[in-house]
Amino acid sequence: MQLQALRGVVPAIVTPFDAQHNVDTDAAGRLTGWLVDNGVHGIMTTGGTGEFPHLDRGERRDLTRAVAQAAAGRVPILAGTAACSTREVLSLCEDAADDGADGVITVPPYYFPLPASAIAEFFGSVADRSPLPVFVYNNPLYTGNGMSPALIAEILGHDNIAGLKQSEPDLGQLVEVIHEVRTVRGLTRSLFTGVDSQFAAALSVGADGIYSTAAGIVPEQIVRLYSVAAAGDARAAADLQLELQPLNRFLEYDPGYVAPAKQALRMRGIEVGDPRAPLPGLTDGELARLRSALAGLGVASPAPDPAAVTG
Repeated sequence: MQLQALRGVVPAIVTPFDAQHNVDTDAAGRLTGWLVDNGVHGIMTTGGTGEFPHLDRGERRDLTRAVAQAAAGRVPILAGTAACSTREVLSLCEDAADDGADGVITVPPYYFPLPASAIAEFFGSVADRSPLPVFVYNNPLYTGNGMSPALIAEILGHDNIAGLKQSEPDLGQLVEVIHEVRTVRGLTRSLFTGVDSQFAAALSVGADGIYSTAAGIVPEQIVRLYSVAAAGDARAAADLQLELQPLNRFLEYDPGYVAPAKQALRMRGIEVGDPRAPLPGLTDGELARLRSALAGLGVASPAPDPAAVTG
């Protein structure tokens, strides 16, 4: 498909690890199959939820290759290629193409503060040389290099830029991007929110979908929200959004989103291992609240019986 026309729900998936903390490609394949069977419209690998800072280049390749093989062309695979230098990002883009991805998604380089002109030059260079279509990922909280709506719209003018993941808490900035890209510039681009608690609101102002951590945990609910919104039932979409908030709270605030995502999948009977150090796990209280959030959505398994565990 033309990725500039991508619509719907794209889970940003965890990277499964085995008991020895190695990438578990078999588990990644099973997770992919389960997500596709539950109706998602694409899959994003090796992003923040996928612990890309904890993966070496070979592991990033292994994960994307396993997901692409399991998806078998049923949905597009978008590989995260975030890195600090243009050179490394381009190497990761080439890897993604070789490993079966359909597109790549990258943030501006992080750590060093960059002016808008350098960010624009970075995305232009990546788009010029990437063998795959590029999605811009604006995540100022984690990169330290925010992008204004005007800068995003400028960058999206490149023919090899397919769209945007906007992980910005100010929904008004996404509205401004949509207006500038579509109304002012007349461009066709795939414009997604990356904030789970914004999904229904973003759709109501013209967003095309979501890159979602929650969709990697409860894909059926996130796909349903998208479907009712696309059918024009804004009230039902809003109601579903509010039902999801106890889970989304775990994915957007303390204690961070990786450990809750992995534990929630475990609670659903899908084993993906634990986060790599130094990311912490969840406390007993956090685990109980997470299980309650999933139970409210009708998907959590019962809590273990301590007597049964201890014999």
